[in-house]
Amino acid sequence: MVSSSHEAMHRIFQEYPGLFSRVSEVLGGTIGPPASATVMPTDLTENRPLERRVDTLLRIDMEDDRSYLLAIEAQGKKDPEKPASWMYYLSYLQAKYKLPPMLLVVCQDRATAEWATRPFTVGHPQLPVLTLQALVAGPHNMPVITDVAEARKDLALATLAAITHAGDPDVGAILKTLSTALRDVLETIADPIVELTAQGLGNRPAAQQWRNLVAVDLSFYKSSLSEEIRDEGRAEGRAEGRTEGFARGILLFLAQAGIDVPDEARERIMGCTDLDALSRWLLRAPTATSIEDVFAEK
Repeated sequence: MVSSSHEAMHRIFQEYPGLFSRVSEVLGGTIGPPASATVMPTDLTENRPLERRVDTLLRIDMEDDRSYLLAIEAQGKKDPEKPASWMYYLSYLQAKYKLPPMLLVVCQDRATAEWATRPFTVGHPQLPVLTLQALVAGPHNMPVITDVAEARKDLALATLAAITHAGDPDVGAILKTLSTALRDVLETIADPIVELTAQGLGNRPAAQQWRNLVAVDLSFYKSSLSEEIRDEGRAEGRAEGRTEGFARGILLFLAQAGIDVPDEARERIMGCTDLDALSRWLLRAPTATSIEDVFAEK
């Protein structure tokens, strides 16, 4: 079954086709920005009982009238059968559309990304007839964006960076940066980013961190994720349930960071009914190095 994180890793390029231009710069390429992009059919099945589908396929048209096809694959683990499928995709696309194809593989763990980065060959080991060298975006090379100004410059790249670093220890700081960067943008821009990030984090612990960050200011976020959190809050008893949820979120962040929480501090957090104070503590928790960092008045 296809996971939500798998969908987000490639669907973000459908929402923001120009993102590939910036990703190519991160990967050491010089692919310029597109003049336009068209979402293409992903069904690469031939007239035989063998179905082949690429995750996302875009036709990218450049301002100088050059065009190319961009196939994007979200890869969750090493798969020795996959390189042969990728070679088939690219050969088929070249033959069908008569346009140069490119392959971008998006990963969320370093081992898979490093595996996908290496060249794959077809033919005799000494005389290979085909060599596949995919472009790979993953936690090994995507930027760790913890500066709000940098995130605001390119929200789509910041979102993809957050998704690819979903399993990193410092993902809390990355998500906090992205959440803060979204506060000053239009809802029409923020909503898909909120949802794509939630999907991209899947069922990892970081997903709950993102939910907690989004929940800090529900008056701003109007996405379906926010509506879900609102419904949960009503079911828990409105204000009382919300403060308890904030408190548990703070303790969850601290536990994930390995920070010792004395009984006195735990009681202070769980017993607090001041939503503003809890919001401040919740925002500090992902990057805190001690319990004092959470309570410090800045």
